[in-house]
Amino acid sequence: MHALEHQLLEVNGIELSLYSAGPQGGRALWLLHGFPECWHSWRKQIAPLAAAGYRVLIPEMRGYGKSSAPREPEVYDLITLCGDIQGAMDALGQTECCVIGHDWGAPVAWHLALLEPQRVRAVVAMAVPFGGRPKQPATELMAQLYAGRFHYILHFQTPGVAEAEMDADMARTLRMMMHNTSAAVPKDFFLQDKPAGAGLFDGMQDPGSLPAWCDAAAFAHYLDTFAGRGFYGALNWYRNFHRNWLRTEALAELQVGQPALFLLGDHDPVGTLEAYTLKQMPKRVRQLEQHVLKDCGHWIQNEQAEQVNQLLLDFLGRQYPA
Repeated sequence: MHALEHQLLEVNGIELSLYSAGPQGGRALWLLHGFPECWHSWRKQIAPLAAAGYRVLIPEMRGYGKSSAPREPEVYDLITLCGDIQGAMDALGQTECCVIGHDWGAPVAWHLALLEPQRVRAVVAMAVPFGGRPKQPATELMAQLYAGRFHYILHFQTPGVAEAEMDADMARTLRMMMHNTSAAVPKDFFLQDKPAGAGLFDGMQDPGSLPAWCDAAAFAHYLDTFAGRGFYGALNWYRNFHRNWLRTEALAELQVGQPALFLLGDHDPVGTLEAYTLKQMPKRVRQLEQHVLKDCGHWIQNEQAEQVNQLLLDFLGRQYPA
């Protein structure tokens, strides 16, 4: 087995915490985690990918873990987040790579493919599809559609509000979010029917235990990611929909031209929330391969790790061989 390495890189005005594994000369694979996760969410992919000959790079994204977490929400827009990874690629002298992203890591992966058509040779996204730049910022549309009703993204917009509830008991927060977006739970916090101004977890019960896909040792890594800091950095990613819309204007007409793989769990509520984007995706991603995994919720690379690994290695073997 290849030993796991760690380093801190000075890039894009921050310190980026980066874990890596696999042969130094292997082709680069970037694994970009989502919310509210950590580098360790890729624990079931690192060894198989490294064993296949890839140099696997797993950053703690801006706002998470040992990476810097500026307080200002405006420094968490997509172009800046992409700049963190681009800066790390530059620092490591990489001229080619494949980017793989889950949840919020997926939009970063999609936009890296747009920004770096020569360096990014292939792209994989899980849970969050790509439909191009919307006609208006997503939060404006949400405010119209959910006037007077709760929507978790609208709930996250005001700094300090969601943090107060989530930071009060971080273990409870993570348990609730893990359970209530897994395949085994039919109701989730994404799609709650309650009034605007309600708390994130109002009407829900703490399961008091971990889902089957996350054992205590793994959960300790998730907790450590937010210990002493809380969730403000992770939540700041949600406070940039308008800024993202403004800063991606130059990319509005671009298509993803690289070979692309998209994976979605059949019980992932994001599939319902992003139904329109899923329909639009084939128009914006020219070489698209899609798979829906059965009995799978939002945490796809852990809930169905074996199938995800098989699909990844098959796609990479054809489109980005080690």
